[in-house]
This record gives sequence, structure tokens and C-alpha cells, in this order.
Amino acid sequence: MAVSDAILTRLLSLHPKIIDLSLDRMERLLALLGNPERKLPPVIHVAGTNGKGSTVAFCRAIMEAAGLTVHCYTSPHLVRFHERIRLAGELISEEHLNALLEECERANGGEPITFFEITTAAAFLAFSRVKADYLILEVGLGGRLDATNMIDRPKVTAITSIGLDHQQFLGETIEEIAREKAGILKRGVPAVIGRMPEAARGAIEAVAEKVAAPLAIAGQDWDCFVQHGRLVFQDGDGLLDLPLPALKGAHQTGNAGNAIAVMRMLKDPRIGEAEIGKGLTSAAWPARLQRLKGGALSGLLPTGAELWLDGGHNADAGVVLAESLGEMHARDHRPLVLIWGMLNTKDASQFFRPLAKLAPQVITLTIPGEPNAIPAEALAETARALGVAAETAQGVENAMRQAASHGPASRVLICGSLYLAGHVLAAEEETPMSEVSGAARR
Repeated sequence: MAVSDAILTRLLSLHPKIIDLSLDRMERLLALLGNPERKLPPVIHVAGTNGKGSTVAFCRAIMEAAGLTVHCYTSPHLVRFHERIRLAGELISEEHLNALLEECERANGGEPITFFEITTAAAFLAFSRVKADYLILEVGLGGRLDATNMIDRPKVTAITSIGLDHQQFLGETIEEIAREKAGILKRGVPAVIGRMPEAARGAIEAVAEKVAAPLAIAGQDWDCFVQHGRLVFQDGDGLLDLPLPALKGAHQTGNAGNAIAVMRMLKDPRIGEAEIGKGLTSAAWPARLQRLKGGALSGLLPTGAELWLDGGHNADAGVVLAESLGEMHARDHRPLVLIWGMLNTKDASQFFRPLAKLAPQVITLTIPGEPNAIPAEALAETARALGVAAETAQGVENAMRQAASHGPASRVLICGSLYLAGHVLAAEEETPMSEVSGAARR
């Protein structure tokens, strides 16, 4: 076991709940650490139900294309915990991570604190001690009571989308969830608002009015769309004619638009149209409709087959995934095979319903090592209830071998969970996974 895994395992025992949204524990620990959250580079704080990770990836790629040095904080991790903390463009080293975690553990003194809180405090320490031009900070869950929401005055905030997810923590309605996400809005700080249901946008506008946060709203103050094979962005400052983004799927147009709107709000003279275009074409974000090839898993498929990976896991993600697969099929007709695994904290039926309309072949599996994984047979029954035949598999490799039997020209998509995606990427790259699951988020 890596030293960092041993430390992270200890930290998991400091609070009986994986998720306990509150800021008091975070405030206490940060004070003991000398309030590193007050010593950070200019912060871009990003929340949203879907799209926030891709928006973060576009922002980072654009800034780095402009020659800027960028810190980045994201969650959950897929293969290794170190993915969460990117310091000045590089993933944090094992030695640096160990030292920070032990420093936070000593300062905390065994007091109750969640895993996500203490590891976020460690990230703040790291970001406060290494020089950078910007810090892009992704919310873990919600916004108002998320551990990342300790920044008094970010440079810009962004809310990418609102949908039904994590209702047990954020509220049962779109409006309630939107208000929780809007908790990252700060007095006088400009905010980018992505496309979302009208009810959600109204709830965010009400919060913004209370804190006098200027908003740039998609479809109202800015727009982004594909035209003649180019990405067009338009706002009050003019029109940008840009290359299409590297990240696949029609939904990435909106995520790219969110990032471009953030860049325009920064008004940083170092970030112009050329840098935005370069960043869009160089952005990478694993497990977001990612093509896998040349690795151990993809090698199990016959020559000519395609292997794709996506970690979307809620109803809205199912919709955009189905749309993207439909567009792929229109361009290149292939039999579709889904390898599907999910956690029981998600609504499997709602996620799968739009995918069922594509009449795929379905292979279900139980996500390895996840106590909250939905059993493969239960997922298969969900698919059958929606009119799709399904078979089960024992593990990812066996699922791939079963998929290979469906034909040499198939399009195989592994989907349903970021935690399944982590296992897939580790197997494809033949890389050891962190022993602390990415599901240990809070």
C-alpha cells in the first residue's frame, strides 16, 4: 500500500458519515492551519450538476495555452487520489501529498471531520504555498455548504447546469438544488450561468440579486453554438470564430461556452481569441465520452471495433449520452454494446431510459470493490423492464470478452459511474489504483 493510501485510509475514520455538509469543521481546521484559503491565487469557483469537470478542463487548457500557470482542484479521482490536486500544471507528487496530509492530520488532532473536508484543507495548503496565476476550484457537492466554499472573494464563479441529483443532500426540487449551488455566489463577484431549466435559473437569479452578483446567463448574455463546422461564441463584447472543442459530444458545446464566458469575464489581456481556440482543441478530460485504444482492455475487442468510456451517472447525463451516441451512429452505423455499472445512490432507471431507445446490446456488471454498487442482475432487470435484453458479466475483463462476441465492428461503451470508469482506466493503462476509492468523496 502506498503511504498516501495508508494516510487517506486513516482520514476516512475521522467522521462516521461519508457526506456531512457543513462548514464549521472546515473553518476550525483552516484556522489551525493559518487560514491558507486567504492566501490563494485568483480563484475561479465552478459548481453544477453536470458539466463542471469539462468546464474546468476547458478553462485550464485555455489558460495554459495563454502561458499561464494554473492550479486545479477536482473530485472525485478516477485512478489515483493525486488527480484531485494539480499544482502549477502538474499532479501533486506522492511525497508532497503525504507531507500535507500528515500536517492536516496533526492540526486536526483527531477531531471529527469528513474525508473531503480534510483533503480539501490539504489542497488549500498546497495551493497557498506554490505560486500560480489562477486556481480553478471545482465544487464537490452542492455549493453553499461544500468544503470548497471557504473562499471569500473569488475572481469569477460559474454554475454550469442544474438537474436532479443528490436529492438526499441538496433538496427534492430543481429550485432547492439551484439555491444550494448558488451558495457559491459572492457579493459583487461576477458569475457565469450555463443553460438550465427556467425554474433553476430563476432561483439562482434570486440569490444573485441578494448578494449583488452580476450574472452572464447563457442564451441571454452570451451564446455558443456550432455553425459550418466551427464553434461560434457571441456576447456583448463581440463574436469569436473558433475551432470545435476536442472533447466529444454535442453537450460539450455548452461546456466550452461556459469556459469561454468565464475567460471573457476575467478580462485578462493575456487570454485572447487565439489562446481560447488553442485551449479548446487541446483540452482533455478522462471518462467524458473518451475513446480508448491501444491499451489492455481495448485489445480484447476485435480489430475494427471501437471502445468508449463515459462516467455520467444521472438522468441528464443519460440524455446527453444518448444524443451523442445517436450522432455517432448517424455518421458511422455500428452495432451498439453497452457495458453498464452503477452505484445504488443513483437512479438507474432514469439514467438508462434514454439509452434504451437506441436498442443496444447490454452487459451489466457489479462495480468491483464498491459496497454501494448495484448488483449486475438488478441492473439487467432494469434494462429488461425498459424493453432491452441484457446479460450479466463478472468483472470488466469478462464484460469486454462478452462484448467482443457481438461482432467485429461494434461500438462498445462502458458507462454509468465515474467509479467504474476508474477501474476501466486502470485496467486499460495497466496502472495500480489508489486503495482509497474515488467514492470516498466527503
